[in-house]
Amino acid sequence: MSNIQNKVVVITGASSGIGESTAKELASKGAKLVLAARREDRLKKLHDEIQTSGGQAIYKVTDVTSREQMEELAAFALKEFGKIDVLVNNAGIMPQAFLAETKVDEWDKMIDVNIKGVLYAIASIVPSMRERKSGHVINLSSVAGHNIYPGGTVYCGTKYAVRTISEGLRQEEAMSGTNIRVTNISPGAISSELLKTTTDPTMKEGLDEFYKIAIDADRIAHAITFAIEQPSDVGINEMIIRPTVQVG
Repeated sequence: MSNIQNKVVVITGASSGIGESTAKELASKGAKLVLAARREDRLKKLHDEIQTSGGQAIYKVTDVTSREQMEELAAFALKEFGKIDVLVNNAGIMPQAFLAETKVDEWDKMIDVNIKGVLYAIASIVPSMRERKSGHVINLSSVAGHNIYPGGTVYCGTKYAVRTISEGLRQEEAMSGTNIRVTNISPGAISSELLKTTTDPTMKEGLDEFYKIAIDADRIAHAITFAIEQPSDVGINEMIIRPTVQVG
C-alpha cells in the first residue's frame, strides 16, 4: 500500500498546472484531496474527473491572499476529513518586468500571493498538524529562488522568500519535535499558465522563447509524490527540478 493512501492533502492553486497534475497523481494513489483555487469552474471540473476515476476530492473556492478564506479552507478540510496530513503550497504568479517599469501593482500582487499566501496557509493549517504531531508542508519555490535575472527581480525576491520560509519552518519544527516534514521544491521551466501573468510585451516575448524547453507539470507532481511517499522519519527538504537542457 502506498504511504499516500488515505492521506488528506490540501492543494492551493489546484485549478491548473502543477496543482492540477499533483491532484490527479495523488488521487490515483488513494489520497483524499482538498482542492483550492479561485476559479470554481476549473475546480469543479477537476473534482468531477477525480471522483469519476474513483478518487476522493472536495473543493472550496479560495483566494490565498485572504487570511480569512485560508482559515475557512482549513476548517472545511478538518470538518470533512478530520485531519490534514499534507499542505501543498502551490498558488503563485509570475509577472515579469524591469524595476524601471514601476509595475507596483504587480509587485504588490506577487508579494500577496507568493509570500503572504504561503504564510497564511501555514498559519491556518500547521497548528492542527502540530496538535497531531504529524504533517508535511510542501512549498513551491522556483529556480528563480536560486538565480536572480534582469526583469525577474521582484519575482525572484518572492521565491527566495519561499525558500527562507521553508527552511525556517523546517528548523523550527525539527527543534519542536512535532514530526512535521518540510519540502521546498524549485521548478525550472514548466508548462503552466504562469506565463499568462506577465503583461510586459518585451518580457513576454523572451519568456515565450525560453519556455519552448518547458517540461510537463506532471514532472513536478512526480517529485511531490516522491517526497510524500518517504517514511515518516525521512525528510526530503529541497529539490531543484529543471528541464535537462535548461542552463540557468
